[in-house]
Amino acid sequence: MVKIVVTGAAGRMGRSIINVIRETSGAELVGTVEKNGYADIGKDAGEVAGSGKLGIKLTDNFEKAIKKADCVIDFTFPEATMHHLDIALKSDIAMVIGTTGFSHHQRERFKEVGGQMQIVAAPNMSVGVNLLLKIVSDMARVLGRDYDVEIIEAHHRLKKDAPSGTAMRLAEVLAHSLNRDLDKVAVYERHGIIGERKPEEIGIQTIRAGDIVGDHTIIFGGLGERLEVTHRAQSRETFARGAVMAAQWVVKQPKGLYDMQDVLGLK
Repeated sequence: MVKIVVTGAAGRMGRSIINVIRETSGAELVGTVEKNGYADIGKDAGEVAGSGKLGIKLTDNFEKAIKKADCVIDFTFPEATMHHLDIALKSDIAMVIGTTGFSHHQRERFKEVGGQMQIVAAPNMSVGVNLLLKIVSDMARVLGRDYDVEIIEAHHRLKKDAPSGTAMRLAEVLAHSLNRDLDKVAVYERHGIIGERKPEEIGIQTIRAGDIVGDHTIIFGGLGERLEVTHRAQSRETFARGAVMAAQWVVKQPKGLYDMQDVLGLK
């Protein structure tokens, strides 16, 4: 039985993860955490999540919450995740991190501690998206320079970071497959008289509207034909199921920094 603590437990993803843990054989929820000052601190986490009483109180004390845990699932925001990471490292607790919007320095920190604890860090925990990463990498290698590459991502109006972490991971994979430096070829916005598109560009465009859970489309545009690959998430449950799968997998692994490609055996 893998004992799991969920941070950001009262948020949309946190509530979904709690519900998935309850339905998953071999997984047990042992703690739930929210930010200091959150209105529902002290209330039953199941009732806050809308899934019925669990007998586990929502707390703002992360250190206390993880005392009985094997793994933390963290979908919060970068500063909170880094704080949780340092405490988990000292407590020898595994982490599954789905937070996005990290700085370069914060991502480097994951690499630093990767040899000292078990971490799965991925901007998207969906099985479908991680299969998509492999597929578009192969497509880019075959199609090469003759096809323009564009990424279009769409999310709900409340999402704070842009482009999405998934769009950026797609761009990184595509740039690697095409032997390009993403920092030099990424184009995030086009407006006005911009001239002809440069062949090496990788366009990454953002849409924010309504309650879109998450759409990602990759376009390979050639002369006379166009290939489009799209993933649409219809529920946050797909991310929650991937996160719980990752938690059950990572506690059995040697200490190291992993991603969902490792979890799914796609490498």
